[in-house]
Amino acid sequence: MDFPKSPSLRDERVARLATRNPSGAVDIVPITFAFVDDATVITAVDHKPKRTTKLQRLDNIRADARVTLLIDHYEEDWSRLWWARLRGRADVVDEPASEHLAPLIQKYAQYQKDVPAGPLIVVHIEHVRGWSAQGDYGTE
Repeated sequence: MDFPKSPSLRDERVARLATRNPSGAVDIVPITFAFVDDATVITAVDHKPKRTTKLQRLDNIRADARVTLLIDHYEEDWSRLWWARLRGRADVVDEPASEHLAPLIQKYAQYQKDVPAGPLIVVHIEHVRGWSAQGDYGTE
């Protein structure tokens, strides 16, 4: 996959996950994430407070595996802006083995203390599109 050169999208702290709900509308939520390899991204349901553990994003993925991740970088210096849109198919792993969570635990210190206990979402990236103010990335 071709990713923005600098700064690395792998290092960004937050992405947005878009799924399609049963009505056909798009639901989007901020997530923590980690790359497993160039074609696989993971996120997990973690210990942050939620109204319920029956999350709509999980039901959406089970019904329609097509997802989009948006990872972006913002600075007041607009010459350093970039974004990347990763489209693919996702799977929900209800009881992930601890080794599957390792990339998240390594990236986020909070997960070293409180390992995510909820389901894991595995995104298999099929298409990447992006933009960079530096011109080192494809344009939209």
